[in-house]
Amino acid sequence: MLDTDASDRHPFLQGLSKHRGAPPTVIVIFGASGDLTSRKLIPALYNLGLDNLLPRDFHLIGYGRKPIPDEDFRNDSEAALKEFSRRPLSDELWKHLRPNISYHAGGYDDLKAFESLREKLLAIEKEVGRDVQFLFYISTPPSVFKPILENLGASGLAKHGEESDLASKVIIEKPFGRDLATAQELNTIITNEFDEKQVYRIDHYLGKETVQDLMVLRFANSIFEPLWNRNYVECVQITVAENLGVGTRGGYYDQSGATRDMLQNHTMQLLALTAMEPPVSLSAEDIRDEKVKLLKAIQPMKTGPDGDVVRAQYGEGLIDGERVPAYMQEKDIPATSCTETFAALRMSIDNWRWQGVPFYLRSGKRLARRVSEIAIQFKQASGSLFSDPARFDLASNTLVIQIQPDEGVTLLMNSKIPGLETRTQPVKMHFRYATTFGSNTPEAYERLILDAMVGDSTLFIRGDETETSWKLYTPILDHWAECGRKGLDSYTSGSWGPLAADRLLWEGKHEWRRAGP
Repeated sequence: MLDTDASDRHPFLQGLSKHRGAPPTVIVIFGASGDLTSRKLIPALYNLGLDNLLPRDFHLIGYGRKPIPDEDFRNDSEAALKEFSRRPLSDELWKHLRPNISYHAGGYDDLKAFESLREKLLAIEKEVGRDVQFLFYISTPPSVFKPILENLGASGLAKHGEESDLASKVIIEKPFGRDLATAQELNTIITNEFDEKQVYRIDHYLGKETVQDLMVLRFANSIFEPLWNRNYVECVQITVAENLGVGTRGGYYDQSGATRDMLQNHTMQLLALTAMEPPVSLSAEDIRDEKVKLLKAIQPMKTGPDGDVVRAQYGEGLIDGERVPAYMQEKDIPATSCTETFAALRMSIDNWRWQGVPFYLRSGKRLARRVSEIAIQFKQASGSLFSDPARFDLASNTLVIQIQPDEGVTLLMNSKIPGLETRTQPVKMHFRYATTFGSNTPEAYERLILDAMVGDSTLFIRGDETETSWKLYTPILDHWAECGRKGLDSYTSGSWGPLAADRLLWEGKHEWRRAGP
């Protein structure tokens, strides 16, 4: 146990800042031997400790099927920190954290293992000498969400702490279902064991600095909010692109595809925060209410040859000068696969703010570059003062919020070229987080885990939000499943996707911007 004597307390462990105080906490990670735990979760917790943002009485328990001695789990955690932490390992801090890390082996469908886990947690609480918050992080394949949740309920762990206002909390990694029916089923299982206020459905995109900054950009800058509507905005484009293929994850990815993997979750979060109405306050529920209202205002998308959706698979091509194989040539991809590695959508929002403004979304693998961004394209200036294309090179003013790889904001505007005659050229004004605030900004999981510990659910997804999103996507996925490979387009690796995706925009006389800085 960490020393709780204030006079002898390690400087890293003085407790949370007075603005972000959390109670004594035990975090249990289900799936502790997985890649996410070593690459993201343990480094996130360690960096919170470096920033003096862990509660003084903090314990971490890894849970998994494979038996691992406590000392081995600690050694594995230390190795993960050395490889993946954004800051070097501090021997002084690690000396204080290490004894409070342990491992608990058991099956996810084994109630006795959960009852044994409960005894271990209660022993820690007794040792601490005061009420302790239990935070369960489910970082496992979706196939075992159900037994974990049910055994947390059956063992009494889900209801622990209710009498002391330190009710247990559960963090659940995506995917939150594969379609509307499975999302509803998962929500039913969750709410059978936990109250909604105890549940934190995590989407790491919401922890990224630029995503968090969206509301500040919109509602704290008077130069933007008056223009953020159908009177001034021509269209909105959201791109989440990867230049990597499926690699060794072909078997998993083929059960998912670009729509389930990226569009239905990450990209819809970006859309909701970009387009929602101003919340009445910064409280979690007020913000999440507005996100749900926005999603409900999106009109059903048409499928078919002239519809609002396009899907495709990547073919052979060049990435960074190296030839890469087609999706169908990747390991573990069945010969009959009709899984899309690229999807593009055209959405319409039926409310006052966005009536008639098309929203274009696209996501895919093996595209020209890795980039995630939101581009707000404004309408052209009225009048004919600079309408001569031979003299004036004009572009639509565009505000680009770049989420990765380099977080920042770019404004495209028109300027006069220096010289003796009046000629124009589009220019860019850049703001980069790394330049202004330094490059060592917190990882998304640091912010999200901290928020869960202190009970702030603003950046987490509510149950009705997941179902509302799935209502939009399930008809599309069902249609594609019926069609099989019919209508499945292809594109060259290293390109920006199939020609059919460009056609989605041509009807509105728009074109995809070349995403990136």
